[in-house]
This record gives sequence, structure tokens and C-alpha cells, in this order.
Amino acid sequence: MSTTATAEAAEHAQADPYALRPEDARPAPTAFRDRIRHLGPGFVLSAAVVGSGELITTTALGAQAGFALLWLVIVSTAVKVWVQMELAQWTILNGRTALEGYREVGPRIGRLSWINWLWIGMDFAKMFQRGGIIGGTAAACSVLWPVIGEPLSWGSLALWAVVVTVAAILLLQSGKYSLVERACLVSVVVFTLVTVSLAVGLPGTGFGYGGSELGSGFGFEIPAGTVGIALAVFGITGVGADEMTTYTYWCLEKGYARWTGPDDGSEERARRAEGWIKVMRLDALTGLAVCVLCTLSFYVIGAAVLHPQGLVPEGNEMITTLSRIYTDTMGPWAEYLFLVGAFAVLFSTLIGSTASVPRLWTNTLGLLGVIDWSDVRARTRTIRVLTWCLPLLWTAFFLWMQSPVLMVQIGGIGGGVFLLAVVVAVWRLRHTGVPKRFRGNPWLTAALVVSSVAILCVGVYGVLKTLGAVPE
Repeated sequence: MSTTATAEAAEHAQADPYALRPEDARPAPTAFRDRIRHLGPGFVLSAAVVGSGELITTTALGAQAGFALLWLVIVSTAVKVWVQMELAQWTILNGRTALEGYREVGPRIGRLSWINWLWIGMDFAKMFQRGGIIGGTAAACSVLWPVIGEPLSWGSLALWAVVVTVAAILLLQSGKYSLVERACLVSVVVFTLVTVSLAVGLPGTGFGYGGSELGSGFGFEIPAGTVGIALAVFGITGVGADEMTTYTYWCLEKGYARWTGPDDGSEERARRAEGWIKVMRLDALTGLAVCVLCTLSFYVIGAAVLHPQGLVPEGNEMITTLSRIYTDTMGPWAEYLFLVGAFAVLFSTLIGSTASVPRLWTNTLGLLGVIDWSDVRARTRTIRVLTWCLPLLWTAFFLWMQSPVLMVQIGGIGGGVFLLAVVVAVWRLRHTGVPKRFRGNPWLTAALVVSSVAILCVGVYGVLKTLGAVPE
């Protein structure tokens, strides 16, 4: 090999965030303040989750069911993080992505396991959801700036859908995703603060609520007619199955596994792993706090403001219906505040999907033998191609269906079904790829058991009731 070729190979190895090299290993921070400086993947996930799940589906559920399903929202957001952390722990210890781990959980069908094939099916359902996110973003732009025809007309929606999609692609193709990521995170935080303030301030308006309304939300029942959207909420709010899967990629690219280093069987490596796993758990729990705060606020607002008026966000009028949350409590001027905030939240979610999904499909193509995932150039080239192709496909789904709420719910149901498979995979990988040293904490084990049982019970119940196997 020539000197130039050797230098290029070394450069690519250095640039590969998925490669574990002994020289990249470093001890984890021990002080809380220093650990905070290494957070990041959880905030990326929160920025991506807030848009479709919290803004669209959770508010629509509150509008349809009132306070009755408050318990489900809390369960949905709180329990799944323990499965997420267990999967991320496996990734840090093994330096491998979740999709690579799923392939180890048999039986296999060809080159992939049944969970990989289920992920492929789920992601096709998620295309509807991502199309719904694009549609919601386009609707907000259409109302703010109706360039062609009337607001929410087909021409205006089509134009803005293409504009926001191409904008997201170009932002990621430019190599400045880190700047976009920070900007989206700031926009989500600002919008969340506004929404939380509105939820807390509702008791002082004509749409107030009290302890009796909140208490009615803990009957642990699913009212008739809300099963579909309830299953979608469980699959999409908080950290869903696709976000759990994506989180492993962000942990790798952040450096948690790379800094842990390859497994050489040494005590030093084990201690590094324990340290970076602690950082990851703090990162995941911090992201959870953001998601819980957002989700509860959006649900309470939907239940308190929209439900009494019989307003349920539907079709392309979803954005204008959601804007009633603000206009009915603060006046007509607040519609513009909502539209700008809705655009920021939904667009940040689109950015998150546009960044993550091409990585997942590229990894899948690698598992199928179509490309060499370990080849940095081939991997980067494939991700760039898919970064163009996939978002344009999502836009086509929206232009064909034009119902953002229903599209997001379809994706949520797909995510809820896949979540059951992820639980199976996590327990299998825990016993095959996680040494006893890293699964000996009884409290974390108990939390994982509770999380898994809750996911299985609610998921199976929702599926059976949707299929009509459980009477109303």
C-alpha cells in the first residue's frame, strides 16, 4: 500500500465515529458538572420527539378523550426510557448499532432476523408519520404565508411541503447539521416554556381545570372510540421504538462507545465502560424530563381547551384547530405566536428524521450485503443519497394522503407494534452481550422489568382491541 493510500486509510479510520480504537479510549468524567458537559444524544432525541408526538398526537388525544387518558400519557413517557438505556448500554459495551444487535435475535429470515424485517415494515408505516410532519410544517407556513391561493389550499400546501423538505435536505447536505441541531433544540425549549406556562396558567382562564379533572385521568381505562389514537400515543409519545433504535447511533457518534474503547478484557476498560454508561443514563434521564414536561403540557391543554369545545385536530385544518389553544386563551394575535412555534417544533422533528433515518437504512443495506457499512466512503455516500431520496418520498406520501393527524397516528401504531419486538430484543441482548457486572443493579433491573411489562401489557391490549378481539 502506498504512503498516500495509508494516510487516507488512517484519515478515514480517525473520522469513523463507529470504529473502536485503543488510542481513542479516555476515562469518563466523575463529577456531575463534568458529566453534564458530555450530554447530547438525549437532547437530540427530545428535539426530534416533541414535534409529531407531543404537538400533534398528544394534543389530539386530549381533545378527543378529555382527561381520561392522562394515566396513559404518563405511563407512555415514563416507562420506556429504561428499555432505551438498556439498549444503549449494550451498544456502548459492544460498539455496535441496535440494528446489528436485532440481527442476533433469531429466528433469521435470510440475512436478517425477524426484528430487522419488522423494523423495515414499521419504517414504511413511519413514512406516513414523517409525511404528516412535513404536512404540519407546510400547513403552518401556508397559514403564515399563503403564497399560492388560499391558506391550506392544495397548491399552497404542495409548494410549502416541497420548500420545507428541500430546506431540510440542504441544511444537512451542507455539513452544518450541528448548528441546525442546536438551533432546533433552542426553538423546542422556547416553545416548550411557552406551552408549559400556558398549561399552568389555564386555571385562571375560562378553560380552567382542577383536582377533580386531573383525578379523573387515573381511572386506568381506555374510553370507547379512542383505542386507535391511544395506541398511537403509546407508540409515539416519549421515546418510541424508532427513537430507542436511533439513540444507539447518536451514542456512538457522540463518542460514548469510542471513548470506552475496544473490549480487551481489562479492569481499566470495564471501569471506563461503567463511567460512560453513567453519563449515558444521565443523558437519557435528562431527555426524559424534557419529554415528560412537554407531553403532559400538550395533553392537559388539549383536554382543557379543545375537548370542551368539541374540537379535534383533523385533516389539513389540524394547524388552525391547534391554534385555537392560543387564540381562545390569549386572543387572535396569539395565532401567529403559535404558528411560528409550531413551525419550529415540527421542522426540528423533520431535521431529526432526515438525519437519522438514512443512517438506519444505510445500516440495513449493510446488513443485507448491498454495501460495506465499515467502509466510511461507501457509508457516507449512501447516507447522502438517502438524505435526498427519503424526505422527498415522505413529501409524496403527504401530497397523496393530505391528513397529517391520521398519518402521524399510522406511524405511531406501527411504532407501538415494533416496540414489543424491541423489548424482546433488549432482554435477549442483555443476557448474551452484557456481562453480569453491568446488570447487577437490582433497582435498574426492577425498573427494566416494570418498563417491559407495561409496554407488553398496553401494547398487546391495544393491538387486540384494535383488531376487535377485546369488547368495548
